[in-house]
Amino acid sequence: MYAYRGSNPNNYVTFNEELWRIISVNTSDNTIKIMRNDVLSDRKYDDVAKRYSSGGYCNDDGYGCNIWGSSSTLYDSNLSPITTLAREVGKTAYTLLTSEADLNTYLNDEYYKGLNSTVQRMITEGIYKVGVLNNQSGQKINVDISQVNAVKWKGKVALIDATEFVRVSINSSCDSVYSSTYSGGTNCGILNWMLFDEIYWTMSPFSDTYSSYVFYVDTAGRLYDGFGDANNLYGVRPVVTLSPNVKITGGDGSESSPFVLEI
Repeated sequence: MYAYRGSNPNNYVTFNEELWRIISVNTSDNTIKIMRNDVLSDRKYDDVAKRYSSGGYCNDDGYGCNIWGSSSTLYDSNLSPITTLAREVGKTAYTLLTSEADLNTYLNDEYYKGLNSTVQRMITEGIYKVGVLNNQSGQKINVDISQVNAVKWKGKVALIDATEFVRVSINSSCDSVYSSTYSGGTNCGILNWMLFDEIYWTMSPFSDTYSSYVFYVDTAGRLYDGFGDANNLYGVRPVVTLSPNVKITGGDGSESSPFVLEI
């Protein structure tokens, strides 16, 4: 897996007649993961009470639920189906519900259907990391990655996970998700092309007794867990995985001459 890093690499592509940017290239299956350059209008990550279950995973009535998928779309690190999940890393597992997060449903239904037909043929079902992040002081990126990798979701349209924001920064002080939180500083927003002038969601749940906190990226480049209740309104930068049949046929990847994709 190769990722584009730094403040402004030449990773622009034209997709759906818009500017998108390449996050990473997977050389094992020749797929490319891309993210929309601009932010869609603010949306809730999840509805207030649709997935609430006092005895299940989604236990925070009134604030939405922080898990992206459901009992029919979530898998462990080996891609075996799971029906239970712990809200806190290493703690009790609770039953997952059968419905997806509202933002997941919107992106994979209404938003996806609004893409032109050629673009839809370019998108393949991707595997995205949606594990709960413990985010303790002193925790480093290798532990962060193992935690997000513990739970996976398969689908067409997703978001970045919190570790991807960390990993594209080339600031040496950016060595974990914790180093970029509101309590830990702003290191990961430095020399990071994913920094944007609007707040936007990640798809990473925060480990907590309650199931409502989701990490989001603020305009200073910090990964916030506090104030990240799933029913808040923040921006959305869709992420998709391109089929290995998609080829780059032109452009140099700069903003003025983005890569041209064909299938």
